[in-house]
Amino acid sequence: MRRILSVAFVASMMFAGALIAAELKSGLQPGEDLPAYTVRDCTGPSEGKSLCYRCKFGARPVVNIFAREMTPEVVALVKQIDRVVGKNEEKKMAAFVTLLTNDPDKDEVKLKEIAKKEGGLKNVPLTIFDGIAGPDEYKIAEKADLTVMMWVDGKVKVSHAFAKGEYKTANSKAIIEDTKKILN
Repeated sequence: MRRILSVAFVASMMFAGALIAAELKSGLQPGEDLPAYTVRDCTGPSEGKSLCYRCKFGARPVVNIFAREMTPEVVALVKQIDRVVGKNEEKKMAAFVTLLTNDPDKDEVKLKEIAKKEGGLKNVPLTIFDGIAGPDEYKIAEKADLTVMMWVDGKVKVSHAFAKGEYKTANSKAIIEDTKKILN
């Protein structure tokens, strides 16, 4: 009987842990307004310049990927988003990646290498935000390694968050599906 209870307890704790992980919130949530923030563009049309893509894209449908690390899985997601943006050019869809870093110069070189290696990133600029915490107003959770926000008309419609090691390529299907929510 003790063994059965022990197994049941361990299973319930694992389930509870999975629920907690699934409930990670990072970034602004649906319905919230988007403040401006400045990034340094490393690979996009404004390469080498600091700008606010939030401001530049205005009311357009936008996917903003905040990453603390450009893992192969994150790069694969960026490539998928790049294709979605390309297919929705008539709807003026836009996207950009914001790498959160405490070493912007070193990571700028890495982003340029990724863009060169991938060669096919035509629609998604890779940018850097100086500071691993991200822009204060965007509420990027300390435990979130990847935060994906989507907005249109200056309001968040979708927010996904993943702790370190939690994001897998299989998660991209839900993210790509959610782009429909910003494409009116």
